[in-house]
Amino acid sequence: MAGALALVIVFLIGTFWYWLVEGWSWEDAAYMTVITLATVGYGETNPLGSRGRLFTIALILMGVVNIGYIVNRFTEAIIEGYFQEGIRLRQQRRLMESLSGHYIICGFSRTGRQIAKEFRAEAVSFVVIDAEFESVQKAESQGYTAYQGDATLDETLLKVGIERAICIVAALPSDAENLYTVLSAKTLNSNIRAIARASTEEALQKLQRGGADAVISPYITGGKRMAAAALRPQVLDFVDGMLSGTDRQLYMEEFLLEPALCPFVGQSLQKAKLRSQTGALVLAIRRCDGNLIGGPTGDTVLMSGDTLICMGTAEQLRSLNQILGPINSQQLRRPKQS
Repeated sequence: MAGALALVIVFLIGTFWYWLVEGWSWEDAAYMTVITLATVGYGETNPLGSRGRLFTIALILMGVVNIGYIVNRFTEAIIEGYFQEGIRLRQQRRLMESLSGHYIICGFSRTGRQIAKEFRAEAVSFVVIDAEFESVQKAESQGYTAYQGDATLDETLLKVGIERAICIVAALPSDAENLYTVLSAKTLNSNIRAIARASTEEALQKLQRGGADAVISPYITGGKRMAAAALRPQVLDFVDGMLSGTDRQLYMEEFLLEPALCPFVGQSLQKAKLRSQTGALVLAIRRCDGNLIGGPTGDTVLMSGDTLICMGTAEQLRSLNQILGPINSQQLRRPKQS
């Protein structure tokens, strides 16, 4: 910008000189100034005396300096932009290759943004995919790892480490896109947990048939929550307090029991004494066959592959995680350690 402004000023100086001092017409003065600054080698428009030739020499020098400066800045901008983009792409590729045991959020709309906010609060590793450059920029400005691409394509999912991810959340605006994403994800990684957003009942059923482990309809879920807020407001506030919010005192967490790691497999809850040892409460047990036992008693036997759904303070849940053994599962997220 500064170079262009300086070149305009030099052009005006040259034009006014030839017009005022040499007495040329505006057309001749402007023409002489242009061919002088451009150093094209044309002859003089009108005869020049010694004074005029000295000024023309100075005008040539000023033009060469200004044009050289502009060309240098333009070239520098192109080269820097090229190399910076190359560096950015290499850094992004290394970052994607380093991801492991992470979550993938497809779509950074209002739903995707809320999911990312919750994932950050839970301190889990995740990457955002969106086809829109503006959405990717917005995600990166908020400190998220983001990748621009079509989440329905295998190539895009492979770029974000789908084979090493433990969960993918399809929160794209189109039900068809969410279905394609789930199908692609399950094809590339059969063990990945797939969560999908659905706008209609029909889409919900198709996504379930397509392999989604859980399908959430914002309209159905929103309607249920509004009804619960009207009928059981205290219950809803209590559950919301455990599932979200940074100032919560009670948490809910899930723990997967593996016989090689958990010393309590085959024992009853009463014998395991999980409550007395940690203070955490076992709310329910999900058997490996999908059967859910709500409010298990002391006689309930812990079995291999069980998922314990527990409630307690952060310290209580950390203690419970320590005595159950570290979880090494591709199906469930490791509970927070801090």
